[in-house]
Amino acid sequence: MRGVPPGAPGFPAASAPRAHPLRELDTVLTTCRACPRLVAWREETARVRRRAFADQDYWARPVPGFGPPDAALVIVGLAPAAHGGNRTGRMFTGDPSGDALYAALHSLGLASRPTATHRGDGLELSGVRITAPVHCAPPDNRPTTTERDTCRPWLARELALLRPTLRAIVVLGAFGWQALLPVLAGDGWLLPRPRPAFGHGAEAWAAAPDGGHRIPLLGCYHPSRRNMSTRTLTPAMLRQVLARGARLAGLPSGG
Repeated sequence: MRGVPPGAPGFPAASAPRAHPLRELDTVLTTCRACPRLVAWREETARVRRRAFADQDYWARPVPGFGPPDAALVIVGLAPAAHGGNRTGRMFTGDPSGDALYAALHSLGLASRPTATHRGDGLELSGVRITAPVHCAPPDNRPTTTERDTCRPWLARELALLRPTLRAIVVLGAFGWQALLPVLAGDGWLLPRPRPAFGHGAEAWAAAPDGGHRIPLLGCYHPSRRNMSTRTLTPAMLRQVLARGARLAGLPSGG
């Protein structure tokens, strides 16, 4: 499948497995146009901008993962927000979900700043990488199953490149949990049977296919504006799960 154009459905499956190192994966990923509905939405959102951002140029491309290539803890979300990551070009940056997530990471000593406003704002993560199963902003924050599956090779390759240092995964929301399990299974990780169900505070372990270390998968409600405003998820609840993930990953933190 060499030479597959970025707009073809098979582009992620053809391009992701060949990408190395992680920075190359991030670069190739941003050229993807494999899902017509997502491409149309991300670009339309950039044309019809929210009034607060009317003077800004939107990223309007797939948003790569954010964090060091030797991260021990991976955080898996859902997809970029239309006026957050789709605007700024960085995961959980410029939206209320990011405000909650980075404040919690900063309180644990895992982020250099408590806020994320734009690329180049000086924010750095320590031992943590943030990614998502879908890299383009979807209408109503709801990717289709076809879009999720088309995007899957990017996440699979990202986790494969992180495997030497990966020690724990925190998943924000049921969509990310359900998307992650097939990725791990497809890469040979041994998962519990029956497949673990998502829940806030859920914890399951996956065994490496080569007989190496096991990694914990931790569930956490997504820090969406709705979840935070209804207190379905509180800052303390978010911090508790992230602190647990950091400890299991062997990261020094304030948790």
